[in-house]
Amino acid sequence: MATADVIVLGLGAMGSAAAYHLARRGVRIIGLEQYTPVHDRGSSHGASRIIREAYFEHPDYVPLIQRAYEQWRALQEECDASLLIMTGGLMIGPRDGVLVQGALASARAHHLAHELISAEEIQRRFPPFRMPPEMVAVQEPNAGVLHPEACIRAHLDGATTAGAVLRFEEPVLQWTADEHVVNVVTTQGRYSAARLVITAGPWAPQVLDALNLPLQVERNVMYWFAPRADAAAFAPSRFPIYICEYRTDAFFYGFPAQSDGTVKVAHHHSGEFCSPSTLRRDVAPAEVTRIRGLLEAHLPAASGELRATAACMYTNTPDRHFIIDRHPQHPQITLACGFSGHGFKFSSVVGEVLADLALDGWTRHPIALFRLPRFR
Repeated sequence: MATADVIVLGLGAMGSAAAYHLARRGVRIIGLEQYTPVHDRGSSHGASRIIREAYFEHPDYVPLIQRAYEQWRALQEECDASLLIMTGGLMIGPRDGVLVQGALASARAHHLAHELISAEEIQRRFPPFRMPPEMVAVQEPNAGVLHPEACIRAHLDGATTAGAVLRFEEPVLQWTADEHVVNVVTTQGRYSAARLVITAGPWAPQVLDALNLPLQVERNVMYWFAPRADAAAFAPSRFPIYICEYRTDAFFYGFPAQSDGTVKVAHHHSGEFCSPSTLRRDVAPAEVTRIRGLLEAHLPAASGELRATAACMYTNTPDRHFIIDRHPQHPQITLACGFSGHGFKFSSVVGEVLADLALDGWTRHPIALFRLPRFR
């Protein structure tokens, strides 16, 4: 039986960051992952993720995202790789919609740089957009693109450099805990530690089944199109990340062009629920037609040849806020799950929070919004 101070179960976005921060604090870490490093079977793949500061979901996220930016920039400098590109961002929708009002609330609460601009001004500044006159946008400078695979690889490499033992292609069969020790059994061995961090992504409902958490796993599809006109207008130096509320509480989002020239776009929440074992990875023609219809209406120059698609999973909570807390029956176990399709950008700071909770039992970061008692 191998022993450590802390075992990290799951080495995706949150687990890789937790392993990184824990190892850098000098404790013995064993990290366990059922797939290969930086795999595409869960929730943290697809070449790009949005990062933004005027957080429409709740103003309490803003201090966390500000710390996340600090951590991403430090990690980028440490690993000497491109993890983050700043492009600015647009939150587009009806003036009284959830997206615009939420972004304004966060911007005003935290005195963030922003502008509220009209549909005409959106099109003047960013010519590919075609917005109906009732639309407005919150334009913020402090937004951009994270490269998720590179981010996870940097956290894994940093954890290993700091002494963590990371084991891949080793599924966990069960874990148990008593007052003094946590034991984990995998397909290849047994491990024990004083503490356990569980970051199991869409597998969390099974790994934490005894807690009966209110989690739903949802299939979502990412699409990459070749622009059919004025491809240069989609360059990251000229085109922002964006989210568009095209009808009440219905969103699609997108990015500037990637290095291969394609433009990525996706719906935010599909309503198709699944489990990791039942996830449908093929993409139906009707799904392509639906996303192309949104592009034709709002961003027609992006609606060229479809080059690629990929499915991923959101793990949703009822209020779509995260779960970050200590296990209610086993305080030596820390868990993070339910990131509801908007968590990746926070993984750099969530790793720090998980290290705090695992080693010290508390954190200076504001996580009251994510505690478990709200579901009891």
